[in-house]
Amino acid sequence: MTLSGPSAHLAAPQPTQSTLLVVDVVESVRLMEANEQDAVQRWQKLVAQVVQQVLPAHGGRLLKSLGDGLMLEFASPRPAVHAALEIQQLCQAQHAGTAPAQRMYLRAGIHTVQYVSDQHDIYGADVNLAVRLTTLAGPGEIIVSAPVRDQLTPLLDGDIEDLGDCYLKHLVSPVRAYRVGDAGAAPIIEPGSSRPLDLRPTVAVIPFAARGAEPGHALIGEAVADELIAALSKTAELHVISRLSTTVFRDRAASPDGALADIRQHLGATYVLSGRCTVIGSHMSLFVELAEADGGRIVWADSLKGTVAGLFNPDDDMLSRIVAAVSSAVMKHELGRAQNHALPTLEGYTLLLGAIAMMHRTDYHDFDKARQMLEHLIERSKRHPVPHAWLAKWHVLRVQQGWTTDIESTAKLALDCSKQALDCEPNNSLALTVDGFIHTNLRRDTETGAQRYAAALDSNPNDTLALLLKGTMHAFRGEGADAVANTKHAIKLSPLDPLRYFYDSLAATAALSANQYEDALALATRSLRANRTHTSTIRALAIAHVGLGHIDEAKKAVAMLLKLEPSFTVEKFIARSPSSNFKTGTVWSQALISAGLPI
Repeated sequence: MTLSGPSAHLAAPQPTQSTLLVVDVVESVRLMEANEQDAVQRWQKLVAQVVQQVLPAHGGRLLKSLGDGLMLEFASPRPAVHAALEIQQLCQAQHAGTAPAQRMYLRAGIHTVQYVSDQHDIYGADVNLAVRLTTLAGPGEIIVSAPVRDQLTPLLDGDIEDLGDCYLKHLVSPVRAYRVGDAGAAPIIEPGSSRPLDLRPTVAVIPFAARGAEPGHALIGEAVADELIAALSKTAELHVISRLSTTVFRDRAASPDGALADIRQHLGATYVLSGRCTVIGSHMSLFVELAEADGGRIVWADSLKGTVAGLFNPDDDMLSRIVAAVSSAVMKHELGRAQNHALPTLEGYTLLLGAIAMMHRTDYHDFDKARQMLEHLIERSKRHPVPHAWLAKWHVLRVQQGWTTDIESTAKLALDCSKQALDCEPNNSLALTVDGFIHTNLRRDTETGAQRYAAALDSNPNDTLALLLKGTMHAFRGEGADAVANTKHAIKLSPLDPLRYFYDSLAATAALSANQYEDALALATRSLRANRTHTSTIRALAIAHVGLGHIDEAKKAVAMLLKLEPSFTVEKFIARSPSSNFKTGTVWSQALISAGLPI
């Protein structure tokens, strides 16, 4: 049959097959803000070199300009890769004498595609994948897909490193990706500025004003600041300005006009901790307040009483109470900001602290919001290991809370995140710790988990999370003495952690493995007072009650567990818990059966 009319002339667009090279500028917005005219001129010069030199030499053509990027087309992968390497070399040569913070870096993605085009644009899922591959690249790096890699010869076409299965935004399935050439440059930061790298709010402790009748009392205000700085410096979530830097503001703190602004400007502080102390004989009263450096809003204030001798006594709890209150106030304040402001307006440390708090709340709405916050932070700081590491932990917690049964896919997602963190910083103790957490808890590979924890503690012997999770790994394997020793050490080093319930919960598991059921019961009970929806804590509580012969109490705990996770069974516990590979899992499974958990 022959068609007639206008539709007879409308043929379906024919797909084109080729290789796309997508190049874009890393942190182009920052470069434009620093010096727009200079950045534009440098980019235009580079584009001219690409069009006039690179494309003719490799048989490529410019499909379109993306403003701060280019989409280039080649007949096959090999010339596309050689062109990408040449473009990176041209960029490096152009900026060889430029200050590091002002250098222009490129990232590139290459994928073999099929697309259709019209007079406006080109279209196709493969095109989107080529663009998204660039997000895996660091400054100066080239990332290629598996179809491209298959047509390359290692060493001859470039040094090729397998990055494994990588998850890209808005793509459900992972993509196998490879890096061609050397690893890229270090993350780009402004000289003298640590903010892009340090995702912790900064606290400046100002020497306290002192009142006292006796000689030497005036120095006690200095001593209070010294002791608080030393104590706060042990808090992983805070960055604390050194004592030498804050001394100059000793007399200004009492005169708020402009003082806080100066502290923020000159010290980069987010919060200012100040106060006054009154000494009468051997007794001391402290008034302490924590204020935002920007605006002066009081975040927390309190009055405490103690002794002068207690200030230097490690067993006295006055300073510990201040440190605990300050840490909790900062976490609560940043969490409030994270909940009430649009993500793009938030500081990096607000996103991070808010996400950490929310992912440990075990309310699914908050839990999912934590993921969104971490992903937003990663979009801002792709080369920072910490957000990647926390997102990896988020995936593990998702399994532990029973919010997914697809352990294998979740493990792949988690490992992709931890791999990206370790690519950014191979010796980062948090990234190594979380990688060990994934292998232990999702892959049930305690040998690899042990290696990762050991590497984390080699990098940072005081990493409390590494000690805590290493202790839990020993608990799964039935190594009770080691489990208890490690978890106790972790709590000793971080006695005031805002997420103390998590430490207590895992310490309860460690106590179970050592048959210390009274301790396990006390730890699980204390953990549940802080968070009543943490299901693994409730399981530990039930097992502890069975170990003590409290069957009725154990059944109440299981009822609480089933209210939170109605479909949970012993079979699911065995599938989920790394202990099931060891005798410990059998003992704990039997205890849960005795407590009334459905098989």
